[in-house]
Amino acid sequence: MSLTLPAGMQINAPLQPGYETILTPEALELVAKLHRAFEPRRQELLKARVERQARIDAGEKLDFLPETKAIREGDWKIAPLPKALERRRTEITGPVEAKMIINAFNSGADSYMTDFEDSNSPKWDNQIQGQVNIYKAIRRELSFKNENGKEYKLNDKIATLQIRPRGWHLDEKHVTVDGQRVSGGIFDFALVFFHNAKEQIARGAGPFYYLPKMESHLEARLWNDIFVMAQDHIGLPQGTIKATVLVETILATFEMEEILYELRNHSAGLNAGRWDYIFSCIKKFKKNQDFCLAQRSAITMEVPFMRGYALALVQACHKRGAPAMGGMSALIPIKNDPEANEKALAGIRHDKTRDANDGFDGGWVAHPGLVSIAAEEFQKVLGDKPNQWEKQVDGKFGPEQWLDFRPTTPITEAGLRNNINVGIHYLGSWLAGNGCVPIHNLMEDAATAEISRSQVWQWVVSPKGILDDGRKVTVEMVRPMIAEELAKVKATVTAQGEDTATYDQAAEIFDRMSLTPEYPEFLTLPLYEAME
Repeated sequence: MSLTLPAGMQINAPLQPGYETILTPEALELVAKLHRAFEPRRQELLKARVERQARIDAGEKLDFLPETKAIREGDWKIAPLPKALERRRTEITGPVEAKMIINAFNSGADSYMTDFEDSNSPKWDNQIQGQVNIYKAIRRELSFKNENGKEYKLNDKIATLQIRPRGWHLDEKHVTVDGQRVSGGIFDFALVFFHNAKEQIARGAGPFYYLPKMESHLEARLWNDIFVMAQDHIGLPQGTIKATVLVETILATFEMEEILYELRNHSAGLNAGRWDYIFSCIKKFKKNQDFCLAQRSAITMEVPFMRGYALALVQACHKRGAPAMGGMSALIPIKNDPEANEKALAGIRHDKTRDANDGFDGGWVAHPGLVSIAAEEFQKVLGDKPNQWEKQVDGKFGPEQWLDFRPTTPITEAGLRNNINVGIHYLGSWLAGNGCVPIHNLMEDAATAEISRSQVWQWVVSPKGILDDGRKVTVEMVRPMIAEELAKVKATVTAQGEDTATYDQAAEIFDRMSLTPEYPEFLTLPLYEAME
């Protein structure tokens, strides 16, 4: 298949039948236009991240920005939201694979965030077939038949669609403009926006997005400027796009109101992206000898730094007339074990009850079987109201709450081995093309894999990385465990009837990413380069 490409653009990837419906000259022209206009700023912002990290490594303390004080103290609100975004009590997420898209749309959730990022392995075919799937789903043309002949089709009533492109740090390596790789986020956004925005408007809900991994209001400003140019390009009124920002880095917590302000004409609020947030804390304070978190199972939404972050997010959003969305518990239904299943469902109820009582307007679930439970808990608090934007959170939040990194214990051998096991298992699946993986009765994605390898790295490096039995976590302790856990993962995968071809490579990458002296910033960057 041959494509007509804009001047200066190259695509170095296989082109399957159907891709021509997405990779049209007009859509690719928008990709090229946005790249040329904004790639220098993206690179400047990524450089600013590196410089900020160096200052934090050297001991710089985090605090509010003095230069944006007037924004925090000003009297302003985000622009009014369309009716389709007023009720978001339950939001389900998942990758852009046909069966998952259909099941999510049909789940009964108010909203569905389809994901080109953390729960999606960014193989070229996944990205473009995902675009094809979304194109068809918006037009109610998507169907799927599994190997047993079971058919999946969209219901008459489906969830409101929101779309998450990739974060600023990720490239689309298969597409270059003027010899330079394009931003993965710009590529994902431009294609899905160009083809679908007007169709979504005609159908009454869209175009709506989720924006991940930002570390500053300047990164939000970049997205806002991209929205302005894209809307002008296809002739939509300014403010048509609405986007929710995932607050999943600790630096963004200090700029929540500024982020809302930058996107105020396009804002649909903030979301508490808890798993990436934990990863961000480990990453940002990796050189701080006094910082060392307990194992992942102990870092709940009730611990001080997570509790302060969540309440501050609700406070910032409702102060500015914006939705505050709760994050996702990784718990999922457990088949063939009624007792364990009931415990998992009780955990979901607890999570959503807390969010609803705290003032969140809705929360995420990872599985269609959890939608009704989440909806029940928000119903108890909200009653007939679609949201609780009017609820104000009292209290003052800042460094004292957000940097209270308790607990620091326990760190157990079981917790260490779990991180290794989950990390290898997830990476092996990711390399094979699956970015959303149930492991040990939890739904894992790139964010939880980042926690797994980051904690291992930190426990090796930190003087506080000591197991509850008194042993110091060391390279010499961890490396044999990697081999042992790899064998367990392979046995599990084999028992599930899946191929183990990618798992040796996954273990090698996990070793390199968790036991190297210098901490690699993102697990997905070398993984993406290793991927076909």
